[in-house]
Amino acid sequence: MRKEMFQRFFYFFLSLTFLLLSFTSSSWNPIEFSDKIRQYTRQYEFDYTGWEISAVWEKISTASLGSVHYLNTSQQRKIIEDYFTLLITVNELQQNISEIYGDPNIPTPEKKAVDFEKELENVNSILTNQKQLTESILQYQIGQAIYSLGLSEIGTPFPPILFQTTKLPNQLIISPREAIFQEENISLIADVDLNEIVKLENAIEKDSDYSALVVSVGGVSTYPTMVINTTNLSYLIETIAHEWVHNYLALRPLGLRYSSSRELRTMNETVASIASVEISDAVIEMFYSNLVEIEAIEPKTLQASASASQPNQELFNFSKEMYQTRILVDELLSKEKIDEAERYMEMRRLTFWENGYHIRKINQAYFAFHGAYADEPFSAAGKDPVGDDVRFFRARQPSLASFIRKMSWMYSYPQLHTAARAY
Repeated sequence: MRKEMFQRFFYFFLSLTFLLLSFTSSSWNPIEFSDKIRQYTRQYEFDYTGWEISAVWEKISTASLGSVHYLNTSQQRKIIEDYFTLLITVNELQQNISEIYGDPNIPTPEKKAVDFEKELENVNSILTNQKQLTESILQYQIGQAIYSLGLSEIGTPFPPILFQTTKLPNQLIISPREAIFQEENISLIADVDLNEIVKLENAIEKDSDYSALVVSVGGVSTYPTMVINTTNLSYLIETIAHEWVHNYLALRPLGLRYSSSRELRTMNETVASIASVEISDAVIEMFYSNLVEIEAIEPKTLQASASASQPNQELFNFSKEMYQTRILVDELLSKEKIDEAERYMEMRRLTFWENGYHIRKINQAYFAFHGAYADEPFSAAGKDPVGDDVRFFRARQPSLASFIRKMSWMYSYPQLHTAARAY
């Protein structure tokens, strides 16, 4: 018991030291950005230092428990199911309170909402107490799946899987108007209201020749990683796995060079996206194959927020339509038809909206962010060949472990292209 406890602490602190020295993130990159942009964002910027101190302390305080190792699979499932049930209750109560305060026919909403608010406080208290055990169980289960896939050289994943469900910072993406690539990526606090977000984007665009967009994300590869709070089990596991892959790559050339070029960023994100799906499938097969599906509340996706009525995928394929949109935008920008490209993107946004995909804004910054996730043949990446080569290379590797290990030691796109086509 003492030996196992010592090993857990040893791996935790060793991995934390490495990751703090060689930090790479899917959405937080400590790059230099101009004072011109900072004058708009400074008051909204996210405090990673404060969050890290709090998260690390919480993980240290629970690392010695080790109780998850004494729970069988059925007990683990029950804890996860109870946690999701509590989270669903919280979401429902928040929705009820929001509707009461938004109903013009209720003269004193604060009185009518008081019972819901008291219940919400009680449920949140219970949820907080169960949160740490739930996270420990998922860390353990995903670690077991990673080990089964051959991705652990020392019997346990390194760096150890550590995550915390939390409110995620939003990301301000800045791209030139004449071309699509991330010029800046700045983390903002989660509680900025939409009105302030729109003002921020408009101010940057008015005062520069850049496009701006604030986007939400599912995770951030700090250490411990930050993960969205959702009751969609598969999505949650995929997000945890996605950010862990970034932690794994951060100790190797591909991750260390994350911000060196657009191609390397796409390689990183596409590797993490492919791997996260395979790791999630392994977790589900090992621990949840016979589990009755828990009611899922759809999370904010990285692509679009669908309306209450589900879009007809047979009539309108989001991925293909976005792929075609990106292709024409790239063509217009290559001919320096910037205004025409922006009018076309707004026209296409309205088309997506009419088909049930409520996207607030499509601009160059939108594609600069979403285009890095190229794990599917049709995506916002358009004809970018990087994603094709990553997928091509994965298809020719005998295992996920082989794929990730070989990719992790690549440091340029030409190296990938040569390797992918050498069959």
